[in-house]
Amino acid sequence: MESLFAITTGVLSACGLYLTLRGRTFPVVVGLTLLSYAVNLFLFSMGGLTTDGAAVVNGNNSGMTDPLPQALVLTAIVIGFAMTAFAIILAMRARGDMGNDHVDGHDHVKHGADARKDNVHKERQR
Repeated sequence: MESLFAITTGVLSACGLYLTLRGRTFPVVVGLTLLSYAVNLFLFSMGGLTTDGAAVVNGNNSGMTDPLPQALVLTAIVIGFAMTAFAIILAMRARGDMGNDHVDGHDHVKHGADARKDNVHKERQR
């Protein structure tokens, strides 16, 4: 079970990092969400993975789970949801104000076409 959690956390982290480094805003938001899920799994696995363990300490130390990572993950889920909603609204606002959804605010296709037009115009002036 630990290896499954480790592999899943690694895959989520790798996919989240890849999407976070993309040039458009929607993949960045999805990448941040995947990274949030990876951190949640990591926090949850740090508490120790036990099956059929009681969540409350009842006197003996056998088969109990630590409630602190569970509380941390619940808090992280709420904060992650709020930050995802904020990032989506911010991306929508940037799209509306700038007219594109590139992370750096420039439309690379448009700038490339403008540069080619300028080069052609300079060539004709010579």
